[in-house]
Amino acid sequence: MIDPLPLPVPPVPPRAPARQPRPLPTRRMGGLRIAAITGDETIRMIEAAIEGRTGLHVAFVNAHCVNVAAESDGYREAMADMLCLPDGIGVDIGSRMLFGEPFPENLNGTDFLPRFFGAAKGSLRVGLVGGEPGIVERAALGFGERFEQHRFIAISDGYFEPGKETANVLDWIRLARVDVLLVGTGVPRQELFMAAHIGAREAPVSFAVGALLDFTAGKVVRAPAWMRRWRMEWVWRLVLEPRRLAKRYIAGNPAFLARIARQRIEK
Repeated sequence: MIDPLPLPVPPVPPRAPARQPRPLPTRRMGGLRIAAITGDETIRMIEAAIEGRTGLHVAFVNAHCVNVAAESDGYREAMADMLCLPDGIGVDIGSRMLFGEPFPENLNGTDFLPRFFGAAKGSLRVGLVGGEPGIVERAALGFGERFEQHRFIAISDGYFEPGKETANVLDWIRLARVDVLLVGTGVPRQELFMAAHIGAREAPVSFAVGALLDFTAGKVVRAPAWMRRWRMEWVWRLVLEPRRLAKRYIAGNPAFLARIARQRIEK
């Protein structure tokens, strides 16, 4: 019996190389790298982090944050591992001075977080930490009335001390099994807390949200829409809280511009 001739084997086409993710475009401003991306791109990144439960930290960077980073090695190092989003007219001015154009979008937390909650797929468990006693409860109610598809959980006010009290807060965060954690204890405390204590086990995604909880709870009134359109909300906040914010804005804004001018000269 004669063996049949083997059929010719078609050549196997070479496997296409796996598509590498596009490097995140950033712009260095002082000691921080701020993402130059759109809100829609940011939402996709956050949703991917929630689905993959990877432990993403998100911070909103304004001129004050750049000033703090210049004076605090710990804060600057913590921010190096976070997704830093552009917040406010100050960093847009800095971007124009250094890179010839503003950021693609102003992604301040007070507007971006509601946008994200409205666009997020499925139902999220969102934990709230920060503010004075009672703020997280009122903020959770405010968010819940606006975004009924998600569950907002009041975990703790912001007045907990290092040590046992911090450990108790972390226990409550883990018990809540949150998908997203909002931490509003002010710059730089909120970012340092997230960097030191919040990983994927505690929350797949965490945000440093500043005054967002106060706004949502109704403690602080936002600027009129026309002031927000003209990027003048910082003036409104200075008028409302002059003692607390005078140093940040009256002294801090010129200091920020001086830092950006030095960076431009050194480029």
